[in-house]
Amino acid sequence: MTFPEIHPSVLRALTARNYTSPTPVQFAVLRPDAADRDLLVSAPTGSGKTVAYGLALASNLLQDAERFGRPQHPVVLIVAPTRELAQQVQRELEWLFAPAGGRVISCVGGMDIRREQRLLSQGAHIVVGTPGRLADHLDQRHLHLSAVRAVVLDEADEMLDLGFRDELEILLSATPPERRTLMFSATLPKPILTLARRYQRDALRLALTSENEPHADIEYRVFSIRPRDVEHAVVNSLRFFDANGTLVFCSTREAVRHLHANLQERGFSVVALSGEFKQHERNSALQALRDGRARVCVATDVAARGLDMPDVGLVIHAELPQNRQTLLHRSGRTGRAGRKGLSLILAPTAQHGAVERLLASAKIKGIWSAAPSADAIRVRDEENLVREIAAMAETSSEEDLALGRVLLAERSPEQLAAVLVRLRREHLPAPEVLDDPGSVRSETWKSKKNRAVTKKKSWSSKKSKQYKPREKNKRH
Repeated sequence: MTFPEIHPSVLRALTARNYTSPTPVQFAVLRPDAADRDLLVSAPTGSGKTVAYGLALASNLLQDAERFGRPQHPVVLIVAPTRELAQQVQRELEWLFAPAGGRVISCVGGMDIRREQRLLSQGAHIVVGTPGRLADHLDQRHLHLSAVRAVVLDEADEMLDLGFRDELEILLSATPPERRTLMFSATLPKPILTLARRYQRDALRLALTSENEPHADIEYRVFSIRPRDVEHAVVNSLRFFDANGTLVFCSTREAVRHLHANLQERGFSVVALSGEFKQHERNSALQALRDGRARVCVATDVAARGLDMPDVGLVIHAELPQNRQTLLHRSGRTGRAGRKGLSLILAPTAQHGAVERLLASAKIKGIWSAAPSADAIRVRDEENLVREIAAMAETSSEEDLALGRVLLAERSPEQLAAVLVRLRREHLPAPEVLDDPGSVRSETWKSKKNRAVTKKKSWSSKKSKQYKPREKNKRH
């Protein structure tokens, strides 16, 4: 499958980035029946949505011209839920429209608003921003939307979840009624459909994945654990699967803080994200993830909105998602760009019923098992160490080999290999010993039964004492 007929400058940009064929969502928005129409698109995270709506908007931006004209008031407005996502969109569209001379600027919370005002005054073809900051610029008359030909709401469901309905309505109402409106969302709950009916005209609905179905490239596993083993199960899951990037989700800021501290203490390269973080703290955590200094991120659902974390191979639900949509949103952070992903649900024994209902509502068939044991992790460690050390031996320099011969003259090969294994193993956090949740459940049931029997005996004893006829004192 190749790209349909698109603007030559855009095709040059795609070729320079080694784009040889469109993703399903990119192909869908370029269909003839989608041209110049309002679009309501549901597609999984990581499916190439940003480039997709860039391709869809090329005709609105360039029309019949070879290049963009002088930048003035924006002709396209793109609204995203978070600063990170807005800046990611800006970067993507900059290279896509660079050959045609397109100017893309971002207006997001946490940045210098005066600098953004200067950029707006200099003109732009595309403005990307977060709802609150864009509404501020509009209110202060630094952002003029009278020339807008198209509006894109990226991750529209998340913006509604975050409470930006009022800002979205203000922005949409300030644009010309004949504009084109594109809504992209991972799911299409009722509030999104209501917004679409109000602000879109005869929208073409493109469902690249149903909001009621899980991502096909994600495997779901459920680990049955006892309640007090949640953090230990997180540790063992991180050690056993050893993904390049892992997102661990908690429900509260306090839970994020506690789990982050425990993982850090055990030696994991981990950062945390929650709503209480200041912008510079969030930036520092994100940079550590991007440059590889951290491989694990513990976050709340809100803090992870719009998170641009590369190469997420594993998602761990340390605490259960509140509903089906949250489960799919969290899990959708992995299995992106054609790669396989793994989503782990930690299920304390008392919550097995809730997990079953959650999976059923999301139409997910999870694989139930116990969490990885310490012994299983040690076996995998041995396999990985043999493979890593063998690979290192193949790339040894002559200088390394010379030093190796000196060491062999003093120690046996087994001793030297053992030292190398120990050095590699010292950097690995120790696995945790987990209780068997089946035996725990059985013991708990027996304990409750024993308490009930004991209570019954105690009551019977008290009852017999209470109603036992009192003997008269005998005089001797």
